[in-house]
Amino acid sequence: MFTNAIVRTPGRSIVEGLSDSKTLGLPNYEQAIIQHQSYIDVLTKCGLDVLVLEPCEEYPDSTFVEDVALITPNCVIITRPGAPSRRGEVHEIEFVLKQKFNNIEAIEAPGTIEGGDIMMVGDHYYIGLSERTNIEGAKQIIQILTKYGMSGSTISLKKVLHLKTGLSYLKENNLVVCGEFIKDSSLGGYNPIEIPEKESYAANCIWVNESVIIPLGYPTTKQRIKNAGYPVIETDVTEFQKLDGGLSCLSLRY
Repeated sequence: MFTNAIVRTPGRSIVEGLSDSKTLGLPNYEQAIIQHQSYIDVLTKCGLDVLVLEPCEEYPDSTFVEDVALITPNCVIITRPGAPSRRGEVHEIEFVLKQKFNNIEAIEAPGTIEGGDIMMVGDHYYIGLSERTNIEGAKQIIQILTKYGMSGSTISLKKVLHLKTGLSYLKENNLVVCGEFIKDSSLGGYNPIEIPEKESYAANCIWVNESVIIPLGYPTTKQRIKNAGYPVIETDVTEFQKLDGGLSCLSLRY
């Protein structure tokens, strides 16, 4: 169960954020603020105490707080983003986390890793090797996890930006899967909830205290997750989709 979340309000600079989804257009700042507040409201509805950080205009992608830190039950790991323009974000989040946690570790160069490439399944963490996360970063984080009594393993990505672009763990051994992960042998021990390619964006959903939060507008995904026994809550994050961001990217939950 989660009790807390950390989010960061989008800045006006969000329109300058990184994106491979330019066909969707630039994000609208005012609409992004509305959607971000709705996201906070949903987390609160699920029982979380949400710490809302001020915008950080210097870093357009800084609303995606998940990428710059990993909060585990035993330690906090400050990451080193693969996108050079995002590396300054770690200092902003580190300042906040040092006020809340004692066991804080950090990834060092030449390692790179972003939180979107890390999926927690109990005490084990799957780490996607992507354009943003390299093998050195994965090795470092696995060493840190092992130090604190946890474990990790890697999965090589072929198409998606981040591991959790196409995977989400929902507890009770249920795994939302899409695209390249549907036939991945390393994930064969889970009950798959397959998401059709046309709804691939909804593969990035989050389990929060028995409910599953999904992006608005994906009826097949909604029904399949409901059929697996979970209450489903929808929220609109289309402005963040324009920056390749999903539901998990917008918060650190612990």
